[in-house]
Formats: sequence, structure tokens, C-alpha cells
Amino acid sequence: MNDLSWLSRTELLIGKEKLMKLQNSHVLVVGMGGVGSFAAEFICRGGVGTMTIVDGDVVEASNRNRQLPALSTTHGVSKADVMAERLLAINPELKLNVIKEFITPDRAEQLLSQPFDYVVDAIDSVTPKLIFIKTAYEKKVRIISSMGAGGRFDPTKLEVADISKTHNCPFAQYIRKRLKEYKIYKGIKTVFSSEVPMKESLMMTDGTKFKKSAYGTISYLPAAFGGMCASVVLRDLIE
Repeated sequence: MNDLSWLSRTELLIGKEKLMKLQNSHVLVVGMGGVGSFAAEFICRGGVGTMTIVDGDVVEASNRNRQLPALSTTHGVSKADVMAERLLAINPELKLNVIKEFITPDRAEQLLSQPFDYVVDAIDSVTPKLIFIKTAYEKKVRIISSMGAGGRFDPTKLEVADISKTHNCPFAQYIRKRLKEYKIYKGIKTVFSSEVPMKESLMMTDGTKFKKSAYGTISYLPAAFGGMCASVVLRDLIE
């Protein structure tokens, strides 16, 4: 029998029955960057009993301004490994599956063939993100998808809305446009910011890992996105 004493404050808030719903849930988080790492931690601390985390990347120095696994001591280390150690230190009884891979179309199909109670899309590269969202939609898997967190300062501008209702987010606009090619117009729950991103903070990249550009970021904004994603997951699971 699991020792749930560490979740006594959570139980005070939501009650034993809803806590057991979380304990019996399996949540998938894809992407252990600025958004996904915080989402994963908050979901773990929320009492979810089984988790799968996915990330094929390693920590780089430029990650340290916003990503939970990024420390001066973890450069070059797998983000998934760092997060796995952290999540199991929070809850040693967590049933944790760790997948150290980048999401490809075939892998998205395989992954979402498993029975997850909720999935978090914290993928920041367009092509893998599109395939993942499309697959989740087709398989009717409950999903919360994070839109663009870069180029912004104000966490009070964050909203949860269907992808069809997103605005002032170039990333969401592009994802919407591409999803229409698959005849997907709505039905994807998202976290997005209505704050107009600072265009002068945009930089072009070399195109590796399906990324052609990136915005500047501030420490707390991706974490706020992760918190919003986690809150949607936890609240929906105990409905």
C-alpha cells in the first residue's frame, strides 16, 4: 500500500476519493523543456500515480534560464534522465516510464496507442507537434497542448482555450493553419498567451530538430505555461 502521507495537504483540498482518482491515473508528458519539465513536476506533486515522460534532448547552457533539469552540473546530460531522478525523489512510489527519444510520426502513433488518461504536449518543434496533436485527436486522447511561450513577459495574459480561439500567438496561428490541412479545426485544448510577442527577440536557427527559429525567453514564463498545463490535467482528471 502506497504511503500517501506526503499528499495530506492535497487530500485536505480535494478529498480522498479525488486523490485516489489521481493515484490511479496515467499521464504522458512529451517534452522536458521549459514548459514540459514544470508540467511534469507539478503533475507528479499533484499525486498522479503513473507517468510517462518523453524527451530525446540533452541539457545545454542556454537552457538554464528557464528549464527545470538545466543546471551548471547537468550540461550534456539527458533531460529525461534528470527529470526521472527528480520525479522519483519527489515520489519514490511513482510508476515512471522514461522514453529518451524525439517524437517522429511513427513514434507518435505507437505512443498514443497506449491507454493514457491525459497527455501534455510540450513539444516546441512544429512537425513533431503537428503529428502528435493530429494523432491524439484521431485517437480521441485527452490532450492539453502548449503554444508559444517565447517573446513574452506577462504571465497574467495566459489563457486556456480551444485552439480555434487562440489569438496573438504566431505559433498557434501556424499550428491552426497546418491542422486545417488534416481537417482539424477545433477540439484541441491549449494553453496560450494573448500577449503579442516581441518580434525583436526572434532569432533564426540552423533548422536542426525541426526548429527554424526561436524567441527570447524569461525564467518564469515557460514555468507558468507548465503550471497551467498541469492544472488543466489535474482538474480534468478529478472532475
